[in-house]
Amino acid sequence: MGRLDGKVALVTGGTSGIGDATVRRLVAEGAKVVFTGSNAAKAQAVVDATGATFHAHKVEDAGAWPGLMEMIRGTFGRLDFAFANAGIEGGDSDIEQIGLDAWNEIVQINLTGPMLTAQHAIGLMKQNPGGSGGAIVLNSSMNAILALGQNVAYSTTKGALRILAKSIAVHCAGAGLNIRCNAILPGVVETQLIREAIASAPDPAAARAIFEGLSPLKRMGKVEEIAALVAFLASDDAAFISGAEYSIDGASTSGLGGV
Repeated sequence: MGRLDGKVALVTGGTSGIGDATVRRLVAEGAKVVFTGSNAAKAQAVVDATGATFHAHKVEDAGAWPGLMEMIRGTFGRLDFAFANAGIEGGDSDIEQIGLDAWNEIVQINLTGPMLTAQHAIGLMKQNPGGSGGAIVLNSSMNAILALGQNVAYSTTKGALRILAKSIAVHCAGAGLNIRCNAILPGVVETQLIREAIASAPDPAAARAIFEGLSPLKRMGKVEEIAALVAFLASDDAAFISGAEYSIDGASTSGLGGV
């Protein structure tokens, strides 16, 4: 390990699921990690396990971003990596049924939040000792490729993140900032929320089979597998990768399985 020795990382939505696993992986690789969220109890468990720094923060709260950046700069003196992971899908519906309040909330968290993450991360990365540099990863979804009819806001925002990552990458490269940006597109990942949904289903075994059957590999992804990809993109091993999108979905979006 040690690919991230000396680097400082920010993970939004780091109290559970992919965010939690990524905090743990980045720390194991040598990074000093700041993570955000709003669940203090879950955050404390991550802090106790990793020694990472928790900062209560909502990604869509534009006014709170300068304070978070100042804390990172004052404590660590730099920022090398940002993982825009925070997101929601609760309250979503189809195009005919979704309410404006639900649409706006999902857009604010899933799209405006990552935009603010990248914007403020770049501002701090430009001030790094020795010159500007860093990496950003946006957590999109396989639903950016295969839309969900019953989740119009989630699908739309995750699709937009693909282009947001490319726009950021092109801008940073053109400005000579040495800051990379990429998107990851996870498939169905066995998070605690998914496990709870399976357990609460009328037929848990059937529910698990449905989730696992969405991938040609016939299983769900593991949070640790997603975290491993994020850690790679954060590292210097990925120094020539920018503007890319990485599907990590067990071939779910690669083609039709046939009949």
